[in-house]
Order: sequence, then C-alpha cells, then structure tokens
Amino acid sequence: MKSRLFALGLILAVLMPTLPAFANGDDDLDELRTPLGNEWRLTRHDQRRNIKTWSRLEDGKRYRSFKVEAELEGTVDSLAHVLLDFENYTKWFWETRESKLVKQVSPTEFIVYMVHNAPAGLPDRDTVLRGVLEPQTRTKPFVMLRVTAAPDYMPQKRGLVRMPAEEITVKFSPVAPNKIHVEAEGYFDAGGTVPAWAANFVQRSAPYSVILGMQRMMGQDRYMLAKSPLPFTVYGWSNYN
Repeated sequence: MKSRLFALGLILAVLMPTLPAFANGDDDLDELRTPLGNEWRLTRHDQRRNIKTWSRLEDGKRYRSFKVEAELEGTVDSLAHVLLDFENYTKWFWETRESKLVKQVSPTEFIVYMVHNAPAGLPDRDTVLRGVLEPQTRTKPFVMLRVTAAPDYMPQKRGLVRMPAEEITVKFSPVAPNKIHVEAEGYFDAGGTVPAWAANFVQRSAPYSVILGMQRMMGQDRYMLAKSPLPFTVYGWSNYN
C-alpha cells in the first residue's frame, strides 16, 4: 500500500484506475504546482456522477481547504446507517486501515478513532474525531454533520503521528424520493513533516474518493434494507413534499 505512494507520478499512475473519473495526470501536476489563493478554485467536475470539488489556501493554514458538492442515490436512512457503521469505514474512507467507535457520548455525538496510511517513508497517521450530528426535524429537512479533531482525547500510539487538526462540516439534504444533495467543506492537518505535494494531493483527491465510497456503500443491501434502529429520527423527501 505504501509503495504506491512513493512519488507523485507513481500515485497518479496507480490511483487513476481506481478513480475512473480522475482528471489526466498532466492536469493534476499543473494544478498542484499552481499557487492557490483565498478564493475557491474548481479542481474537479465529474458531470456523470454529479460531483464537484474545489480547493483554496486560507491564511494561516499549512495546507489546502476543500469543498464538495454532490448528489447521492439513496435515502437518508441508508446514509445514516453507513455513517454510523464506524468499524466499516476501512471499506470506503480514504486510505483508512483502522476505524472504531471509542465512545457514544449521546444519540447524536460520537468519538471515533481512525488510522490512515501515509506516503512511503513517513509514519502512518491516526486521528481522534468528535462527530456531532444535527438530525432532521419535521420542519428542517437536512442533516448536518460537524467533525472536529480531539487529538488529546486518547494517548498517542507508538509509531503513529497524531493529526492535530480536522474540521469538516457536511450538509445532507433529500431533494427527491431517492436522491440526497451533499455539501461539504473542511480542512485537515496531517501533522509532523509531510511533503507539500503529498498533502495537497490528498486534500484534492480524498474528498472525491470519499463521495464515491459513500455512494457505493449506500447501494449495498445491508444499508438499503437495514432494520437496526437508528439513535435519532430520520425523514425522507416525501415528509417535506
């Protein structure tokens, strides 16, 4: 796994088959070399899958922030079951080799621990995240997810670098009987020493990959037909129309 991240050219050559709508390698290299400012720059527009991604470099931050808009096929119920199945994030979340629920603080607040693969020659990263869900109501159709890093919540593990910052806000809105509009914006700092090209490549590519993975999981019967109760109430598009 790590060897495929040895150099940027190798990353693009290996990952492009697994990300079928990825832009061509020359465009990727040009985009990574071009300085960013405070304004959002469109970095990807997958018209077939209805996914757009943007990036920008904010003042006072080491790495790029990202923004995503997409439309997912599925229901809020199936989406909620995917999001709450923390142990299976390894099957779809970007370069995740370990994930687990540490504590359920309340029906809508969760502490999650994850370990991510790092480029060759660098120690893998781990992160402790606090996720807070703002559920739908009968008058508010969207679900809001806010994720922040909690690096001091757990002791650091030997051989891993703890990610010091992660700030992500995601809004999920049902817009049709079987369609959800997603708006996400965020930033993360991998901590330690990371080549700028590697960090920027992840910031640019991970959000798109995560959306693809989320869509794939939502289409599985275990989530589409899930009967296990959710810790909060969800509503479909028909409840608001």
